[in-house]
Amino acid sequence: MEEKNQDRPELKWLDTTTKLLDNQFRIPGTEIRFGFDFIIGLVPGVGDVVSLGISGMLVSVMARKGASGMVIVKMLWNILLDGVIGSIPILGDIFDLSYRANRRNLTLLKEHYEEGEHQGSATFVVIVVLLFVIGIIIAAIYLIGWILGTFWALITGTT
Repeated sequence: MEEKNQDRPELKWLDTTTKLLDNQFRIPGTEIRFGFDFIIGLVPGVGDVVSLGISGMLVSVMARKGASGMVIVKMLWNILLDGVIGSIPILGDIFDLSYRANRRNLTLLKEHYEEGEHQGSATFVVIVVLLFVIGIIIAAIYLIGWILGTFWALITGTT
């Protein structure tokens, strides 16, 4: 697979960047590898946001290099999962050691380029996600209205 990376400079660059983020270092005496993504994620609060931003930037580069909509959705799922679970103290750090979202995303892109996998549009997935988000927003607006109405009734003594 390394030989094919030489034919595609974008894959070589992404491979190098992903190695730095996910696999650069090894814990001595073990097979456990980690990278700067894990180290950045150890900084409470800010680290996970920075890590998520870097992963998002890599997905953006991959999208500009011609990844299909389906690949992009799968990549975004990987970084969302990594970001959400990674933000949980201690458990998230352990998860980050094994999940390696950037490496998974590079594998998806290689499969897309080299084997023709993950083709197709993600329109259906995007529509479902948008409808879900709109539903959450509507529910949040309703809940806020209910809370404010209840609070107002308590203040004014009306029921």
